Parts: sequence; C-alpha cells; structure tokens
Amino acid sequence: MSITDLLTAIRVGDPQVSPDGRRVLFVRTTTDLSSGKRNADIWAVPADGSASPKSFIESPKSDDTPRFLPSGRVVFLSARDGTPQVYVAEEDGSGVKAITHLSAGAQGPVVVSPDGKLVAFVSDAFPACADEACNARTREAAERDPVKVHTLTRLPFRHWDEWWEAVRHHVFVVELETGATRDLTPGDFDSPPHNYEDGAIAFSSDSRELAFVSKRGARDSEMWTTNHDVWVVPVAGGAVRKVTSNPAADMQPTYSPDGRSIVVRAQRRPGFEGDRWYLDIYDRGTDTKRTLFTSPDLSVDDFRFSPDGKTIWFTAASNAAENLYTISANGGTPTLVVRGGAVAAFQPGPSFAVYVKSSLVAPAEVYRVDSDGGTRQLTHENAGWLATVDMPTPKSLTVVGANGARVQYWLLEPPHLDPSRKYPVVFLLHGGPQGDWADGWSNRWNPSLWAAQGWIVAAPNPRGSTGFGQKFVDEISQDWCGKVMTDFNAVFDAVAKSPNADPARMGIAGASYGGYAVDWLIGHTNRFKAAVSHDGVFNLESMTLATEELWFTDWEFGGAPWTAAARRNFARCSPHLSADKIRTPTLVITNEQDFRVPVDQGLQLFTALRRNGVPSQGLVFENEGHWVLNALDSKRWHETVFSWMQTYLAPITP
Repeated sequence: MSITDLLTAIRVGDPQVSPDGRRVLFVRTTTDLSSGKRNADIWAVPADGSASPKSFIESPKSDDTPRFLPSGRVVFLSARDGTPQVYVAEEDGSGVKAITHLSAGAQGPVVVSPDGKLVAFVSDAFPACADEACNARTREAAERDPVKVHTLTRLPFRHWDEWWEAVRHHVFVVELETGATRDLTPGDFDSPPHNYEDGAIAFSSDSRELAFVSKRGARDSEMWTTNHDVWVVPVAGGAVRKVTSNPAADMQPTYSPDGRSIVVRAQRRPGFEGDRWYLDIYDRGTDTKRTLFTSPDLSVDDFRFSPDGKTIWFTAASNAAENLYTISANGGTPTLVVRGGAVAAFQPGPSFAVYVKSSLVAPAEVYRVDSDGGTRQLTHENAGWLATVDMPTPKSLTVVGANGARVQYWLLEPPHLDPSRKYPVVFLLHGGPQGDWADGWSNRWNPSLWAAQGWIVAAPNPRGSTGFGQKFVDEISQDWCGKVMTDFNAVFDAVAKSPNADPARMGIAGASYGGYAVDWLIGHTNRFKAAVSHDGVFNLESMTLATEELWFTDWEFGGAPWTAAARRNFARCSPHLSADKIRTPTLVITNEQDFRVPVDQGLQLFTALRRNGVPSQGLVFENEGHWVLNALDSKRWHETVFSWMQTYLAPITP
C-alpha cells in the first residue's frame, strides 16, 4: 500500500433509501492528486444489489447530502454555481435547479418535511439582521472593508478552524414550490451549535413544527458549558419552546413517525463531553420522559427510527468495533445486527437497512442488512486497487494494564514478513482522549499504510478509550499522566517481546491527546528512537485559556486554571515541565487554523527541543486545522512523517 493509494481511495458515504425502497443514493468522492482537488458526486445503486452503481447527479463542483422527497424527487447541496445552495432534481437526476439563493449559502444537515413541501438547512446570519437583504449588505460591506480585523465582543470568538465573532448558525426553511426562505431561529444564538450540526434539526410528523438544538444560557457561557438543549418552533415562524431541562447535553432530536414523542440522544453529567450517551424519550402529550435502555453499557453514537416507528436502529462502539443495533421503540434489550468493522452512516428502509462499513484494511462501502440478518455488499468502489495490494492481517490482543484492567490493542505486521528478521516497531496513540482505535478505515492516520512502510504497528486502546464501558472512559479524566501511562507501557513491553519486534528500534506517534501522550512519554523515557507529535497538548496551563471549548479543559484538568485542582494537574502532568529530559528525535506538526489545540502548543515544544539540542523538525501548515485534510498537504505530511521515522528507525537489515 502506498501514500497514493490512501489519498486517491474513493470515499463512500451518506446512503439514502428511496421512498419505494428500490434504490439507494450515496455520495462518492474522488481525488485528483495532481491538483489536490476532491469532488463529491451523487451515485445510485439498486437496493437489491442487482446492478452496479452509476452516476446520478454530478458536476465539476461537489454535489452531496442527497435527501429524497416523498415523490421520489431529490434535494441536495451543491457548489456548482459558486456558494453552496440547496438544489432539487427529478427522480432520474435530471432537471437540476437551485431553490435557495442565500449570500452565505446553505450548509447541512438537509432535512425534508414529511409532507414534502419544505426543506430545512443551516445558514450563517448576522444576529442584527431580520432578512436576507440585510445579511447580504452586511456581508458585502465586510468584504469591501480594506481593514481586516477580528472584533471580539463575546465568547466563543472562534471554533475548530474558523473565526466566529460576527455571524451565527441559524435554521432556515425553504418552500419547494415558491423558493420562499425564512429564518426560524433568529437572534444572537447558534441554532444549531457550530460544529454540532449533524442530526440537530427535525420536522414533526405533521410537518407543522421543527425541533432544533441550541445553547441559550448566559452570555459567553456556551464556551464552558455542554448544556445543549432541544427547542421547538412552528415552521411558520414564531416563539420557540424548550423541550429538555437536562443540565447536560441533549442532541439529535427525532420525532417518532406517529408524532407522539421526541427521542433525544442525551448525556447525564454537565461539562463532560466524553460522558455516555443515552436515548431519552419525551412524550409530547404528557411532557414525561423515560430512558430507552440503561443496560448494556453502550453509548449511542447515532440513531434512526424504522419507517413504521416500531424499531430504533443505532450505532455504538464495543470492543474496538462500531456496531449496528436495533431495539424496540418501547424499550428492552438491544439486538446486535451488524458486528465487526466500523459502521458509519446508515438508514433503515422498509424491511432492511443500508449502512456504510469499513475496516482497518478496507475503505468504506455501502452494505445492506435484511430483516433476517442477511447482509450483502452493494458497492465495490475500491475493489480494483485493493486487489493489487497486500494488506496486513490485524490482530486484536490484550494485556494487563493499571489496576489489573484488560487493555486491548491492535497489532499489524508488515506485508511479506520474514520470520527470520527483526522489524522496527511504531506505536500509534489515538486522540480524544475519549476515542479509540476501531477496526475502521482512516483517511488520515491509517495503520495499514504505516505497516506497509516495513514496520510492526501497534495501536493501543488505553484508559479513556471508548467501547470498553463508561468506567474505562472515566478513568482518564484529571489523570492524563497516570493509569493511562501504565496501560501504554504494558502494551509497549508486550509488543517489544514479540518474536519479530526489535526493541532497540521503536518509534511513537500521536495526535491531539495522542500528541500529548507522546510529549509526556518522551520526557519520561528514552526507549523510543523517534517520535512524531501532531497538534499535541504540551503546556496544560497555557492551553486552558487558548482552546475554544473551555468545558473540555475544565473537566479534564479539574477546573479553570486558577483553581487548586487544575494547578495540581498542571504540576503533575504537564509535559512542558519535563521537556529538559527529552532526548528523543522528534518531528513536531502544528497548524495555524487549529483552534482546538492552538498552534503555540507545537511551537513551544519545538522551541524547547531546539533549545535543549534535541534533533527536531517542525511542520506548520498554514491552511489546516486540527486535522490535515487537503490532499496535497496530506501527501506532504505523510512523506515527511515516514521519512522522519525511516531516518531514525533505520531500514530493515538481514
């Protein structure tokens, strides 16, 4: 497997079942590596798999987010005429025309009303503006102003990779027949919250009401609270009403098909974004709430009603896999439907469901699962190049970590492994820290591609990793350098004893929390010959008032930076305090548009390394955020990272 294979692999996602259940639309994204340009188109495949997929809607600019109307026509987002707008096409993909013309364009999610007359979506609006004419004038004036300055009047003023001081996310609806567009959530609020748009809008079954997610607490507090609530508003416009009173996060409101209830994906602990997600059901007639299930210990990632409303389908992580489950809408015990690999987007059909699934050795494709449990693959978009590549066989192993807990890790050996040789080892540390290395394909950190460089690759799931029970997740909060480091070292020791591993040639790499773990470990051991720290937290104290989600640092470090608990955590666990002990050659990567772990964290690390004479190099991508997404930037990233590792781990020798 090569870097080119990873970057040009066809990306498949967002499957949608037609109202008659006969076909499936999906988004197919290709990459031209000579230009770095990616383009998404909408393709169609028969739901029974009787024919190969074919193009349905395409243009030189991206077309995505297809949604069926009850009539079989399709609405979607497209940038074909410049700014992304909502478009509509006939049942066969012809007759494409724009139905919105907003100066800020349209963003997902795209939601169709059950009666097929309205489409809801997200657009950016100036809080003081009451109509599109005002939004357009204000936007044009800002673009014409020769002084480019950010004027800060509230928190947050930036998020993820965007400055966010002037506009707000609002929910708009457009009438398909007339094109009339109205803002349903005016005011100085993000509705839905920026970067939490998916699943944040829903129509009632009678198409007269719309539910949305918003934070509407004290001014500035949205930067340090996770208290997202569900609100409802008439589709004709008017006063909003709050549905949820939970002080923690409530997300993804979904009306039951019979209109009697709203199901919400909800957490229990305020301030903890890594908390378990439950399904809470609100009865619209009695205003009572019940929880669909509490056992087993599964955290719901996404969910959908079946068309008849009797069943809820959901995904959840379990033991390094992202599985698909069903449960009666009345409650009970979940049933495992699709196990293994990583199930991503899915949609139930009349007697089946379609879903996208990948694995560590195969990119995502569209599948179907029937009511009897039978599955079939509907797309094979990457079959051609996969047939020419020797992939590793991932092994799922466990080791005893801190306090006797079992710690799972993946082990991937390089293709054509020679049992008579010793191979370098690279450990990949995931971010979050509430995340995991699942049996899924990654377009960024791909363990199979790393193994193809001639290294044994180990990907541990230590404390904080999801899918191993909420207690396991909880045990990293305010303990970033404690039990988790015992877990890591247990994996390092076990892999070093593998028959073909060379313990004298081991490297380590990680991003975000994984980058933090790299920074911490190389300040406390010299066992690694090379390290890569990507967007890693290096100075806990300076991070706490620079990141754009203060609830994260408040929870993870024990409070605001002036509290005693936070100061204790800084003193105990901040890597910058042990930087003088680092001797490991380290490649530091940080990005100017990363507002989650701001660019200064990597610059501080690089400065400390150079000041102390440690072999080091830095990459600072000007146009990337927390992740490196541009194809050509990603190519340079991989080439530099692999070259760094090869230099210090040395090639394989007989």
